[in-house]
Amino acid sequence: MTSLFLSVMPIVILIWMMTKKNGLPSHIALPITALMVGLLQLFYFNTDFTLISANIIAGILSAITPISIVAGAILLNRMIYLSGSEDIIRRWLEGISKNQVAQLMIIGWAFAFMIEGASGFGTPAAIAAPILVGLGFNPLKVAMLALVMNSVPVSFGAVGTPTWFGFSNLGLDDATLLETGKITALIHFVAAFIIPPMALRFIVSWSEIRKNYLFVLISTLSCTVPYFLLAQWNYEFPALVGGAIGLVASVLVARFGLGLATEQQTVTKTAVAGEAATLGENVAMNMASSTQNSVKSGSSKKDQPVESVSSAQIFKAMTPTILLIVILIVTRIKQFGIKSLLTDGTELFTVSFGPLGDFSLSKALIIKLSHILGTDVTWAYKTLYVPALIPFLLVVLISIPLFKLQGSIVKQMFSETASRIKMPFIALVGALIMVKLMMTGGENSPIMTTGQAFSDLMGTSWQYVAAYLGALGAFFSGSATVSNLTFGAIQQTIAMNVGLPQTTILALQSVGGAMGNMVCINNIIAVSTILGIANKEGYIIKRTVIPMIAYGIVAAIMSTVV
Repeated sequence: MTSLFLSVMPIVILIWMMTKKNGLPSHIALPITALMVGLLQLFYFNTDFTLISANIIAGILSAITPISIVAGAILLNRMIYLSGSEDIIRRWLEGISKNQVAQLMIIGWAFAFMIEGASGFGTPAAIAAPILVGLGFNPLKVAMLALVMNSVPVSFGAVGTPTWFGFSNLGLDDATLLETGKITALIHFVAAFIIPPMALRFIVSWSEIRKNYLFVLISTLSCTVPYFLLAQWNYEFPALVGGAIGLVASVLVARFGLGLATEQQTVTKTAVAGEAATLGENVAMNMASSTQNSVKSGSSKKDQPVESVSSAQIFKAMTPTILLIVILIVTRIKQFGIKSLLTDGTELFTVSFGPLGDFSLSKALIIKLSHILGTDVTWAYKTLYVPALIPFLLVVLISIPLFKLQGSIVKQMFSETASRIKMPFIALVGALIMVKLMMTGGENSPIMTTGQAFSDLMGTSWQYVAAYLGALGAFFSGSATVSNLTFGAIQQTIAMNVGLPQTTILALQSVGGAMGNMVCINNIIAVSTILGIANKEGYIIKRTVIPMIAYGIVAAIMSTVV
C-alpha cells in the first residue's frame, strides 16, 4: 500500500499544482514532479543512482525530438504570417460564403483540422479563432467552438507526434503502433458525427444546424473519411492530408451552396471591436502576435465587404502548405524509396565517450547514444526523418526566395521561433524525465505499481473509463503528446494485467488525450488571451466538459466493438 501511495502521489501533486487557483505552469510543475519521482526512486525504491542519472540524461535528450518539431512548426507559421500569406488565406476563407454554418465549418473545422495535422501545439486556435472573430462572431463563443472542434484530429496532429512519439517509450513495434492508430482513427471517426454539431451549438441555434446539416455532414466526412482511410496504413499524416482534402471539398461544396439553407444568411455581428482592443501585448501561445493582428484587423473590417483575392494569390499563399503535404507523402510512403534512405540505420562510425556512453552516426544521420553511464539506457534521434528539418525547415528555406523575404524578416522568423520554444522545451524535459523515472524499476516501478492497482480496482471494466484518464493527462499538461507519455505506460500495464487488447486501451488513451483538449486549462487560457477574453476559464470549462463527456461515452461504446 505504501508503494502504491508513493507511486501515485507525484501524479496527484502534479495535477494539484497545475489546477489549483493560480496554478503553476507546466514548465515549472513538470520539472518539480520529475524531481519528486527521482527522489522517491533514490530513497524509497533504492534504485541505483547511476541508472537514475542515465534516465535523466535520456529524458533531456529525448525532448529534442518533440521540441524540434514544435520549432519547425512555429518557424513555418512565422514565415506564412510575415510573408503576408496568412492574410491572403484569411481573406480567401472569409469570402467563400456568407452562411454562418458554412463559415464555422470551413474555418473552425476543416481549416483547423488541416492546421492541427501540420503543426498542432495550439496552432489551430491561434489561426482559425481570430478569423472567425474577424467575421463578427462572439469571441467567447468562438473560443468554446475552437476548443471542441480541435479534438478529432489531435491524435495525429503535428505529423502524428502524439501517436508515434507519445507512445515511444512503450517498446511497441511498428505493426502494433499502426494497429493502435487504426483503432484511434475509428473511434474519432464515429465521434465526429456528434462533435461538430455540439460545437456549432455554442454559436448558432439547433434550428440553423438542422437547416444546414447536410453541409455539416459533408464537411465532416470530407475530413474524416480520408483521415480514417489514411490511418489504415500510416500514423503520421491522417489529420494533415484528411484536413487538406476536407478543406478543398468544404470550400467547393460551399461555393455551390450544396446542403446549405437557401435563404441568404449573414453573420450576426457582435461588439468585438472593443473586446479585440483589449488584447495585451504578452500572449501565452506561439502564434500570439500574428493572431492579435488578425483579430484587430478583422474586427475593424467586420462591417466592410471582404476584399477578394485572385486564384494566383491563393495558390502562392497555400504553396508552403501544399509543399509540406507533398514532401510528407513522398518521404513517408515506402514505395517511393525515400523513407528507407531517411531511416537507414547502417552505422558510419562509433565513438566511445567513456562513462557517458557510445556515440554513433548512421548513413541517414541518425544520432545515437548507447550504454549511457554504462547502463542499458539508449537515446536516438532520426535527424532526417523527424519532421523538423524535412519538411518544416526545408519548406521554409524554399519559401524564403519564393516570397522574396528580406534578411530582416528571415532574422525575425528565427528569433521569434527561438524565444517561443524555451518554455515548451523545459516542460517537455520535465515530462520526459518524469516518465522515464516512473518506468524505471521493472516490475516494481511506479508505473507498474499504479497500473496494477487500477487493474485490480476496475478489471476488464477499465476500457469504459480509459479515455478519461487520457483526458485527465491533457487537462493538466496541455498536450495530448504529454498525456500519452505520462499515462501510456499505465494504460499498457493495465491492459496486460486484466487481459484487454493493449492496442485498444492505448487507442482509448490517445483518444482521451485528444478530447481532453476541450477542457485543457493551458489551451483555454491561451485561446482566451488571443481573443481578449478575461476571467472566463471556469465558464468555458463548464460548457466544454459536456461534449468531452459525450466523446468519452462514444469511446467507451466503441471499445466494445473494435
